[in-house]
Amino acid sequence: MLEPKKTKYRKHHRGRRTGKATSGNSIAFGEYGLVALEPAWVTARQIEASRVAIAHKMKKGGKLWVRIFPDKPVTKKPAETRMGKGKGAPEFWVSVVKPGRILFELEGMGLDDAHHLLRLAANKLPMKTRFVKREAGVRYEGF
Repeated sequence: MLEPKKTKYRKHHRGRRTGKATSGNSIAFGEYGLVALEPAWVTARQIEASRVAIAHKMKKGGKLWVRIFPDKPVTKKPAETRMGKGKGAPEFWVSVVKPGRILFELEGMGLDDAHHLLRLAANKLPMKTRFVKREAGVRYEGF
């Protein structure tokens, strides 16, 4: 699973997911990409499941870039615990994704193959996504 080696603080506030992605909203490495259309928290398990689905079908036919990293800890209190007594322990890690963020990029294959692979990855993710191709200087701002 993906998680940071070290962090400045063990626990984060929940925050808000409003607005559009201001960084990571253009294809930088590959030819094809998967862009988020909705805000969401994507867990490390979901990212890994998507990556494995692509890598399994792709074999050695191309290159994959994962453009998101889970750097936000999510805490949970144990079941059947009374209120109070502080915040729960960190349970898992998430990446905060806003509309327009490029999640995955692919290179080294045809359009149909890339579309199929990124559709497999999109099925593992908790939000709506769209397949996009590289175009000169295009930023994907929430559609």
